[in-house]
Amino acid sequence: MILVVNAGSSSVKVELFSTDLTSVIAGSVTEIGGAGELRLGTVRRAVSAPDHDAALMALLDALAQAGHPFERITAAGHRVVHGGTDLTRPVRLTPAAIGAIRDCIPLAPLHNPHHLAGILALAQRAPDLPQCASFDTAFHATNPAVATTYALPPDLTAQGYRRYGFHGISYASLVAALPQRTGQPLPQRLLACHLGNGVSLCAIRDGRSVATTMGYSPLEGLTMGTRSGSIDANAVLAMAAAFGIDETGVLLNNRSGLLGLSGGTSDMRALLASDAPAARFAVDHFVYWACRHAGSMIAAMGGVDAVAFTGGIGEHAAAIRDRIMDGLAWAGPVPHHIVPADEERQIAADTQRLLEEG
Repeated sequence: MILVVNAGSSSVKVELFSTDLTSVIAGSVTEIGGAGELRLGTVRRAVSAPDHDAALMALLDALAQAGHPFERITAAGHRVVHGGTDLTRPVRLTPAAIGAIRDCIPLAPLHNPHHLAGILALAQRAPDLPQCASFDTAFHATNPAVATTYALPPDLTAQGYRRYGFHGISYASLVAALPQRTGQPLPQRLLACHLGNGVSLCAIRDGRSVATTMGYSPLEGLTMGTRSGSIDANAVLAMAAAFGIDETGVLLNNRSGLLGLSGGTSDMRALLASDAPAARFAVDHFVYWACRHAGSMIAAMGGVDAVAFTGGIGEHAAAIRDRIMDGLAWAGPVPHHIVPADEERQIAADTQRLLEEG
């Protein structure tokens, strides 16, 4: 069996897959460092998890109690947000690969350290267990330089100030799943829309990313749940001067987006159900910028043959999908599809393929 691990800032999620990539059981520990809660299948209980190591060990113990002992796990696959310019495909986790993930910490200081904690905790528990990693940035490594390069002096670009793009594991999963769902070949020019608390679009031509809306960080691009999306850099500098760098970071990443516009919630279901003017405006803002950025993605592909929606909003908010498709009516009759997000299965598939390659 393959164990998929997704270690976040205050949580660890796991999912166990059989060799045919069927999901066996999923669980999580949330509120690490606080009033931790463990969920595994139908089990739900308080747990002491002062750090990520303790959270992962608690999940492994719970899996064993549920009839899935650690000895049956043949490999582990990890979600890693940032692979930088070197880790551009899923990899077996060697000391060199782990070092490369560590080198990317400055690019993803809120994510990569926690991914490493999960990797190292498993390595300590079972040094001989094969471990692999899939990267959210890797799918966009096929973007041309003209798409990834900010108009900065080359010495700054060489220091890593460039567009990377994110949600890549989701997009890779979508590319694999869409032909299976439709029974048709993958559209040549596919506009993929990952709409959730994090929001991005991807221009996929012949199965490869040629442009995406997120950039140096997941902050760039569309209106999101709590992130502002793209904003003039001089406005950011003015905020930093007025409020300080740390407070500006919190403002743009955690207090903006749908939450900031509505003044109360980032939940699209609540916003769609509300008659409050601020809620209606937040929804309008979300749709407007999705359509506007979609035009950019379509231009990067030289047209569009189909649109695919994934993510919580993309899968479940029909009103949002309809409004976005109405906003793209200028592109002509274009079919659209719903593809449930399944990043964990994609990571399991990546891990299985790497093991088969040896």
